[in-house]
Amino acid sequence: MSDAAEQSEDQTEQGERGAEPTTDEERLLARRKRRNSANRSAERALARLGFLGPLRERLAFVQEAAERYDLDETSDMYGNGVVETLEKRVAGLLGKEAAAFFPTGTMAQQVALRCWAGRTGNPAVALHPLAHPEVHERDAFSQVGGLRPVHVTSEPRQPTADEVRDFPEPFGALMLELPLRDAGFVLPTWDELSAVVEAARERDAVVHFDGARLWESASHFGRPLDEIADLADSVYVSFYKSLDALGGAALAGPKTLIDEAKTWRHRYGGMVFQQFPTALTALAGLDRELPRLPSYVAHARVVAEALREGFTAAGVPWIRVQPEQPHTNEFQVWLPYDPDAVSEAAIRQAEETKTALFANPWDAKGPGLAVTEVYVRAAALEWTADDVKAAVADFVVRLKEETAL
Repeated sequence: MSDAAEQSEDQTEQGERGAEPTTDEERLLARRKRRNSANRSAERALARLGFLGPLRERLAFVQEAAERYDLDETSDMYGNGVVETLEKRVAGLLGKEAAAFFPTGTMAQQVALRCWAGRTGNPAVALHPLAHPEVHERDAFSQVGGLRPVHVTSEPRQPTADEVRDFPEPFGALMLELPLRDAGFVLPTWDELSAVVEAARERDAVVHFDGARLWESASHFGRPLDEIADLADSVYVSFYKSLDALGGAALAGPKTLIDEAKTWRHRYGGMVFQQFPTALTALAGLDRELPRLPSYVAHARVVAEALREGFTAAGVPWIRVQPEQPHTNEFQVWLPYDPDAVSEAAIRQAEETKTALFANPWDAKGPGLAVTEVYVRAAALEWTADDVKAAVADFVVRLKEETAL
């Protein structure tokens, strides 16, 4: 489901409407509320997503994060204090001269590429049509930043070096989303990534990494974060997608770029007065979650194979795990059923058995084809391959009931 749809659904969380849903939007919102309620009350869930937890749990995480920091220090004001500590930590992890904290990744990347366009003299940004700015940001690049997106390839995969090298018009920056979420969290190999970057350099273009999920990509590349980031001129990373922080992002790169980015951050309204709760949870996420990510990635491959074997054994005619072996701790599952039927089966399983196999929504991938995203984090480590297969068998019983109606 798109970020915009998820955000729209969240609006229904403010209270009961009372009346039965009548429009498609109301039904979608009601389903989300029911799904979240079922997942929260489940005694066992493959994915426990912190941001969907109750306020009590989120505040408890802030307190846990606070215990890792000197609380006698003066609170931050407009980006100093604990925010500067976070920026220096990120710059060090990524091997960059400097980093700037941003309230959102959308703002961070607009600012980065706007700055690069001014330096290269070319507002064209080469990126994938499935990249986050093209799918989830309401044309912010062009409408707000004055940038002109151009698409290197339309295939649901990362671009190749030849596609970058042979693109028929000049561009000032190449943006690579690592991993490419809407294609199934897919990554290139290290050699492929290096070749793509080199092809951009041959065209005198700068390279920017959309690294919202770069933290968990290191396992796939078999390289430390700073070596990966060294390929790019600038890198954006998220603090909430993988590290479970309250929000926030960082842009890392040369100090001259970051100084300019901070000027534009102010102009874009990102100079927030105090951000210590978010910064504290980001630091805690770097301490707690970052070291765990390799184990999540490894277990994602166990879960993916168990899902494939479980559905096959249960007589489901076709299943796809995308990519076949997950590149990170997140991947897609495709099933040959109507999304409404699959969604209802998933919610019913959580409600009736208190075991939640699929926490995320199911969307249409084509006629009679449903897709969902599977996240493997701390909660999933408690699931063996046999646990996953047993949950699949139970899920399929409900799925067949739904499709027989």
